[in-house]
Amino acid sequence: MDKNSKIILPGGAGLVGQNLVAHLKNKGYTNLVVIDKHRANLEILKQLHPDIIADDSDLADLGNWEKLFDGADAVVMLQAQIGDLKPEPFIRNNVTSTENVLEVCKERNINYIVHISSSVVESVANDLYTNTKKEQEQLVINSCIDNVVLRPTLMFGWFDRKHLGWLSRFMKKVPVIPIPGHGKYMRQPLYVGDFCNIIVSCIEMHITGKVYNITGFEKIDYIDIIRQIKKSTGAKSLILKIPYSVFYLLLRIWALFDKNPPFTADQLQALIADDEFEVIDWPEIFKIEPTPFSKAIDETFNDSTYSKIVLDF
Repeated sequence: MDKNSKIILPGGAGLVGQNLVAHLKNKGYTNLVVIDKHRANLEILKQLHPDIIADDSDLADLGNWEKLFDGADAVVMLQAQIGDLKPEPFIRNNVTSTENVLEVCKERNINYIVHISSSVVESVANDLYTNTKKEQEQLVINSCIDNVVLRPTLMFGWFDRKHLGWLSRFMKKVPVIPIPGHGKYMRQPLYVGDFCNIIVSCIEMHITGKVYNITGFEKIDYIDIIRQIKKSTGAKSLILKIPYSVFYLLLRIWALFDKNPPFTADQLQALIADDEFEVIDWPEIFKIEPTPFSKAIDETFNDSTYSKIVLDF
């Protein structure tokens, strides 16, 4: 694809989008358009990249944002509702927004989409996020537009406001880090820097008609992830295992006082689900070199430019 090609990033002010903009610009792409309703995070993007178009529109409502798709060569669909206690945000941001974006793509004859799905579509979990992500993925696959679907596992990296990023900030503030149960819940975390390189490869090679499960190469227990973050950040918190039932109750109580909790009871249940995701040879498929987990953690929390930037919840 030509470096002047117009690339649209719906939902591009979040974790993947912020990283992807940096990666695309490093590759020489300059005609980038980000559409996201989260104004605080969009402002962060504007400050870092004042040369791109950043529009604060809600994709669940048709409007002026549709004109930004004129002349686009590719769309990287990033919009997703990850956590909430009510079903409406999941439906609007995972389903309705996708229906609207696909319709706009068809109207403007945009013939290539990279859809960022999630590994949860193959999970045993049964929650609002999982179910709406499944529906979102099928909408893209059935759209008759050339597309590739990427299903990443738990991601971490620069700009991480949830997951490992939240844990790193939390352990700097409290004397004790509670771990549910024994803590040996196997995870396959994926470095967002590697994932962005995969997206760029999809665009440049115009990969279509495929669904890829993109999983971190290393299998790591949840408690060991906590230990690695503690080591890299220099946090002094004590790691303390507590009974799962007590941990679950604490999350329920937390949710009574926080409308958008960083970690929910549903996510706790997903954490302990006995999931092991397929590991394909994505370094060979997409011609990139994977980053070792320990190095990726160090880059995430010790980069002089991006490590201190935190997105809004």
